[in-house]
Amino acid sequence: MAHTIWKEIKQSDIFSHLSSIGYLPRWCVLLLDLMTCTLGYWVSIWIGTSLFHYHPTDMLLSLGAQYGILIAVQAACFWLFHTYSGILRYSTFIDTLKVLSAVVVCSMLLLVTNLIWHLSTGDKLFMNTALILYIFISFVLLFCIRVGVKTLYESIRQATIKGPKVLIYGTKSAGIAIAKMLIASGNTPYHPVGFIDDKRSERNYKLLGMRVHMLDDELFERMRSNHIENVIISPLKMKELNPAKDLTVFLEHNIRILTTPYFTTYSEESTKSVIGRIDAIRIEDLLEREAIKINTENVEKILRDKVVLVSGAAGSIGQEIVRQVLRYSPRAMVLLEQAESPLHDLTLDLKEAFPDAVLIPCIANVRERERIEEVFREFRPDVVYHAAAYKHVPLMEDHPNEAIHANVLGTKNIADMSVKYGVERFVMISTDKAVNPTNVMGASKRIAEMYVQALNKHAASTRFITTRFGNVLGSNGSVIPYFKKQIQRGGPVTVTHPDIIRYFMTIPEACTLVLEASVLGNGGEIFVFDMGKPVKILHLAQNMIRLAGYTPDVDIPIVFTGLRPGEKLYEELLNQKETTLPTQHEKIMIARVREYAFEEVSRGIDELIAMSYEGRPFETVRKMKELVPEFKSMNSVYQKLDENKI
Repeated sequence: MAHTIWKEIKQSDIFSHLSSIGYLPRWCVLLLDLMTCTLGYWVSIWIGTSLFHYHPTDMLLSLGAQYGILIAVQAACFWLFHTYSGILRYSTFIDTLKVLSAVVVCSMLLLVTNLIWHLSTGDKLFMNTALILYIFISFVLLFCIRVGVKTLYESIRQATIKGPKVLIYGTKSAGIAIAKMLIASGNTPYHPVGFIDDKRSERNYKLLGMRVHMLDDELFERMRSNHIENVIISPLKMKELNPAKDLTVFLEHNIRILTTPYFTTYSEESTKSVIGRIDAIRIEDLLEREAIKINTENVEKILRDKVVLVSGAAGSIGQEIVRQVLRYSPRAMVLLEQAESPLHDLTLDLKEAFPDAVLIPCIANVRERERIEEVFREFRPDVVYHAAAYKHVPLMEDHPNEAIHANVLGTKNIADMSVKYGVERFVMISTDKAVNPTNVMGASKRIAEMYVQALNKHAASTRFITTRFGNVLGSNGSVIPYFKKQIQRGGPVTVTHPDIIRYFMTIPEACTLVLEASVLGNGGEIFVFDMGKPVKILHLAQNMIRLAGYTPDVDIPIVFTGLRPGEKLYEELLNQKETTLPTQHEKIMIARVREYAFEEVSRGIDELIAMSYEGRPFETVRKMKELVPEFKSMNSVYQKLDENKI
């Protein structure tokens, strides 16, 4: 038994050593091919003399001279067709055609030369039969060398591979390319053992020597019995699927879903790059919907050669708006932000990505009216996207005065300066939490909406537009990065309530619709976006745990902590009394909301702002409830104000 174990160890070492051998230099491949051709010509002469009773001495040239001329011509043909430039272990059909072409051309040249010499002198330089046989014999030998090396290398690779087994989802070119890359890589982290095809009904057929499985219930049984826990899907295959519907079935069976980046070339460099970036798909990929299409020509009309200002430019939404706007070649981009380091980092990134753009980073706080006026007076923006805001519900519930300063006063300052300095379009980023608000943050954004909408009629020179949408995936402080950190720590993952649901959008998707809304708006509208179907946060947490390769409530527990102050089970995109009107874009609607007179709103907001500086949070919230009658606190100390009102 000890001898058997030692033999297996030695065998493994040999395989490991052989698999680590580098590629043969080109000159070695050429030399090997020429030696093979020499052998092929010797066999051809032997067959010719044995079967057809020719004798080499009947030829004008000696055997040595024949060998010399043939090898010289063959070397020239190999150089002409670059047969030695390929890697033997990765030989393809194209490589085989090159070898065949080189051998045929060499023989044809010698046959033609032999014929011309014979017609001219009556003598022969070569044996015609040998030259014809040479084509077949040499090609077979060269072909066998390549097949043999490829087969030997594949056997070594299969014997030494230690990566986990994977199935490739998809049998089209992208899936086949991924399989070939994994097979070709000497240091592959995964071992492809088959394909999954969801469109064929035939069973028991193979591709690249591996079985193609149907996507059915039996597949998961076979995967479990063969210890296959990973599936790789290409980005192109992702486009064909509805990820939320077609991929979650794998997560439900505790199968890890991996994906690769896009690639267009198949080479050693691209293989290393793609394989090195194989990773689990993001939860965003499972929630993402079809790509949004907008009228880029209309967007370009309002942005090209314009000075565009984005407040909160270094935030999640602000950054994406900046990047999307820069694609339309504005004359200058004013990046207004109070956070120094994030603004500095953003500016450096933008200079690299958009080297020709005029970037104007401005450290400024939207709450400071004089500083905001200084920025507007100096740079005179034509279009403003107002994304600066405090957005965390529990924090604003604890600090309502700060919510008023940032979300109400900050919006008022930016909006007033837009009117004073002739801004053409002002686009405010709002939230679904402004609908029937149950928390201070949502109510503060609703008050900001009211001011912007009222100001639109009061100041006809500027178009004020409001956009309202739900949670964005991956934004700073959103639930997904929070869950990721908890999973990395080994749990538990905390969910406030088992039935809580939220609407989600990707950041690029939301910002694309913001740009489209800025074109559609004539002023005074509140645009709401089609957020798709709501997502249950519990299911979100479970899928994120599965994507990380764990089992929910087995490897990583999920703990319910209770609703936070100001939090409700679901968010609404429209007030119950509101209706919507369609627009030219199917994913954008106009909310018909109650409009207020500017004087009334302005007076009430001025009183609210003054009160917020008195340091009495209950009085501040009481005034907010007066301005927004539908504001009903939930899970909050301010519920007392609603009880007293009743």
